[in-house]
Amino acid sequence: MEQKIIDLSFLELLISIATLLIPFLFFWIYKIRLIKSVIISVIRMIIQLTLVAIYLEWIFDKNNAWINSAWILVMLLVSVFTTIRRAELHWKNFAIPLFISGFTTIFIIDAFFLGYIIKLKYIFDAQYLIPISGMLLGNALNNNIIGLNSYYKGLKEKEELYQFLITNTGNKKLALQPFLETAIRKALNPMIATISVLGLISLPGMMTGQILGGVDPSIAIKYQFLIMIAIFVGCTMNLFLSIILANKNAFDSYDNFKSDEIVKEIN
Repeated sequence: MEQKIIDLSFLELLISIATLLIPFLFFWIYKIRLIKSVIISVIRMIIQLTLVAIYLEWIFDKNNAWINSAWILVMLLVSVFTTIRRAELHWKNFAIPLFISGFTTIFIIDAFFLGYIIKLKYIFDAQYLIPISGMLLGNALNNNIIGLNSYYKGLKEKEELYQFLITNTGNKKLALQPFLETAIRKALNPMIATISVLGLISLPGMMTGQILGGVDPSIAIKYQFLIMIAIFVGCTMNLFLSIILANKNAFDSYDNFKSDEIVKEIN
């Protein structure tokens, strides 16, 4: 039997927003100055999601390859500049490497999973291309912020260790390996932990959304499995490519780390 999708009224949405008073009460009691930040973030979220709903309705209706690609490009650019800002890195050395790594990752993942696995006749179909690319970029954003920040801040804070390792090994790859391993572990461990408990203590957003939308749970699970693998592969590829490409600007011809040109002042 086909299940009816339950819509939400504006009043119900307002009531749900009112539940923010619960964390606000804790913030107020324990004098944690986060109320203003949360209010600003929620207002931005409401405005952004409203605009996205309007844009996506138009984009889905047109379903044009150029329009869909332009939207993906906008998401990619926002992701790149947000990563650089949040990871406290310098724009001039990271904008192009992160854009190239993000574009390469999206191209490969979308082409493989949408073209080969799902076998879409129209690979630019907005219904699949935009949500999957968005989930990939959203997760890659978080991983890149953690990974890049850890890697380059680690090099700046422990530059003497790097110099010691490269002097004694004569191998830049070996000298960078401990910094790279730490960064990759910090970036990917939360996702690995999430993957390991899916279905036991949590139902991921994509699957929950599909089930609430009336999709058969078995189909929703298949798509969730697909997207989690795509996200993990894509995020890992994106992070490694970002570091590999950015490293070309991070060291001089003598393999000295150009810390002042790469990392902003450590807080």
